[in-house]
Amino acid sequence: MSTSREEGSDVPQAAKSSWGPFLKSIASFNGDLASLTAPPFILSVTSLTEYSGYWAEHPEIFVAPAQEKDPQKRALAVLKWFLSTLKQQYSSRNEKLGSEKKPLNPFLGELFLGTWKDPSGVIGDTQLISEQVSHHPPVTAYAIINDKHGVKLEGYNGQKASFTRGTITVKQIGHAKYHLKEFNEDYVITLPSLHIEGIVYGSPYVELNKSSTITSSTGYVAKIEYSGKGWVTGKKNTFTATLSKEGSKDILYTIDGQWTDSFIIKEGKSKKEFDLYNAKASKTTPLYIAPLEKQDSLESRNAWAKVQSAIVNGDLETTSAEKTKIENEQRELRKKEKEEGREWERRYFTRVQEDPVLKALGDKSGVVLEPEKTDGIWVFDNAKYQKVLEKAKSPVAEATD
Repeated sequence: MSTSREEGSDVPQAAKSSWGPFLKSIASFNGDLASLTAPPFILSVTSLTEYSGYWAEHPEIFVAPAQEKDPQKRALAVLKWFLSTLKQQYSSRNEKLGSEKKPLNPFLGELFLGTWKDPSGVIGDTQLISEQVSHHPPVTAYAIINDKHGVKLEGYNGQKASFTRGTITVKQIGHAKYHLKEFNEDYVITLPSLHIEGIVYGSPYVELNKSSTITSSTGYVAKIEYSGKGWVTGKKNTFTATLSKEGSKDILYTIDGQWTDSFIIKEGKSKKEFDLYNAKASKTTPLYIAPLEKQDSLESRNAWAKVQSAIVNGDLETTSAEKTKIENEQRELRKKEKEEGREWERRYFTRVQEDPVLKALGDKSGVVLEPEKTDGIWVFDNAKYQKVLEKAKSPVAEATD
């Protein structure tokens, strides 16, 4: 299809001189997206550790499966929740910022902590814990917990990227696990591949491709096929999802539509439509984050405050200087740890040799563990979490608040 748009047509005039060299630098790129040196106008003030929060910006949908007694309908509710997260995870930033921006590259041990508060008490508060568990390669681990309904999501992910014909293709390495305490039920979720379009014009945006699977310990399997710009509907962000029982060819439910717009849930045999989700109209719940003065020095917005301020003000010199300061401090920490023969202690997560949930469901779900690409297999460590909570409640901690 012909187009009259030229390379860099959406790049601000002041940044055009740096756009050509940037495109050349990524032409042979193969690795961590966050390590790219990008022109200032495409820099985000957000660290990758914050991206974990996109999993639960609709807490009421996140906990909905816990309120469903029928296992088949629970599996459907989990599928619906997962689909409802896609717009937040892969498109909401475009709408707010105009195009996809290059996030800040987290340092080892960086934290992003927050709470989706529920004043009504019906849903209950939902806690977010995100931690950078590896810097080389970059890996973010996260846990999202709602104690009232006994729902927990945890996982970790890294990225492997390549650049071809003006498009950055990203393979997400890792997985997510969704757990329902009341039913002792687990769901293993694989992550979609994605590609970043619009690079050559200077207005990047994310599109999903290939597929995701959600495999439950009760035998239900969901498969989501992403068709990008849509060979069926002719629209971008198109997908088709199915839910079936392991070993059966019968489709129990089908869901299709656009993950950035709306999708329809239909019964498998009758094709009867019985639910509609409108991603555009669905309001998100704001995440409460402690004021900077009450944040730990390792928390993202505290640690990156000066860099973020400089980016907002368009001050490239200060941005570079403050980023370099943080990077040098991290290098010194790693050097000291090496000299002392120790490793950085992760605050909330632990590296393990084997994950029981993945061992039980891994083969069925299609999860391929690549510990060499994620610096290990990471699990949320409840003992560490409880230790942090107890410390926060101590008289010493309260006195310093």
